Amino acid sequence: MVYKEFQDLKLSALGMGAMRLPVIDGRDEEIDEAATAKMVEYAFNQGINYFDTAWGYHAGNSELVMGRVLSKYPREKFYLATKFPGYDLENMTKVEEIFDKQLEKCQVSYFDFYLFHNVCEMNINEYLDEQYGIYDYLMKQKERGRIRHLGFSVHGSYDVMKRFLDAYGKDMEFCQIQLNYVDWDFQEAKAKVDLLNEYKIPIWVMEPLRGGMLASLSLENEQKLTALRPKEEIPAWAFRFLQSIPNVVVTLSGMSNYEQLEKNIHTFESEEPLNKEEMETLLGIADSMVNGVPCTACRYCTTHCPQGIDIPSMLKLYNEHKFTGGGFIAPMALMAVPEDKLPSACVGCRSCEAVCPQQIKISEKLADFAEMLK
Repeated sequence: MVYKEFQDLKLSALGMGAMRLPVIDGRDEEIDEAATAKMVEYAFNQGINYFDTAWGYHAGNSELVMGRVLSKYPREKFYLATKFPGYDLENMTKVEEIFDKQLEKCQVSYFDFYLFHNVCEMNINEYLDEQYGIYDYLMKQKERGRIRHLGFSVHGSYDVMKRFLDAYGKDMEFCQIQLNYVDWDFQEAKAKVDLLNEYKIPIWVMEPLRGGMLASLSLENEQKLTALRPKEEIPAWAFRFLQSIPNVVVTLSGMSNYEQLEKNIHTFESEEPLNKEEMETLLGIADSMVNGVPCTACRYCTTHCPQGIDIPSMLKLYNEHKFTGGGFIAPMALMAVPEDKLPSACVGCRSCEAVCPQQIKISEKLADFAEMLK
C-alpha cells in the first residue's frame, strides 16, 4: 500500500468510502453488514487505514454499520472520517445534537477527520452565517480533542469554494473535492486544485471513477490506453491520473463489492504517475466523452437576455446534468437560483443567440434543461 504523509500521520493513499457499501436486494438503506465486514477486514489487512462515512449515506445506516464493524479493531490503528450534513438546511440548527449522535453511531469518542459536508451554492450562506454557530462549535470540538483534523468537502463552484476559503481557510486542514480526469476541465477541478495549493491545503479526492463511469470506456478509447500501458486495467488509469496530481493525499473509492476492493488495492500497491503522452491521451479521451454545449462563458448572451438569466452558468449545469444522465449537482446548484432566473424562465426570444460567437441554440438548450428537471 502506498502511504502519504499528512502532518505527523501516514495515511493510506487509498481510503475506503462508505457511500456505496454492498446492499441487500438493491435496497440502498439495507447494507449487507457481513459483506461489509469482510471487505473492511481485507482492506485493513492490506494496509488501508482511512475509512470515510457520513450522516446521510445509506439513509443514515452507513455510520451505524461502519461503527459496528470498525469497533472490532484497535482504535489507534485506523482513521475515521465523517461529516456535518449541511446539504440539508434543516440540520443547520442541530450541529451539537448531530455531532453527539455521530459519535454514538460510530462507537468512538473522537473523529480523526471531520468535514463540513458538501459546501455548495445551496448552503454556502448558511455555513457562513454566524447565527448557526457551526464553525464555532466544530472548532470547540477540535479544542476538546473530539475532532483531530477539520476540513470540508465541496461540490459547488470555484466561486463558492473561494468564499468558504476566504472565511475559514486558515483553519481548514484538508479539502475533499470531486476530482477525476473528466472533471479536470469539465467541473473546474484543475482550478480548484490550484486554489487549494494557494492556500496550502492538502487534497482528498472523491468520485475518482465518476460513480463508476470511468471503470470502463468505449472500445476505441480503451484501445488507446492499452496501447500505452498494455498491463494496466482501465479503472486503474483514473487512479494513475490522481497519482500524477501533486498534493493529493487520500483518494476515496466507494467500493461496493470485494472484487472492486481487491483491484483497487492492487493498483495502490504502487505509485505510477502518467507521463506527458499518457496524460494528453487521457485528457483527450475526457474531452471526447463530455461533448457538451461549447459555451466559452464570454457572456455576450447575458447582456441581451431580457430575463437576466445567467446563461453561461445554466449551460454549464446543463452539460453536467446531461453528461451524468441526471444526478444531484445541477438540481442542488439551482436551489440557490431565484425562480425567475431558472432555465424555465427563458421566453425563447433568441436575442442571446444573435450575439453568441459559438452559434449555440441557447433557447433550445434551456428548454431542454427545464424539461429534464421536471
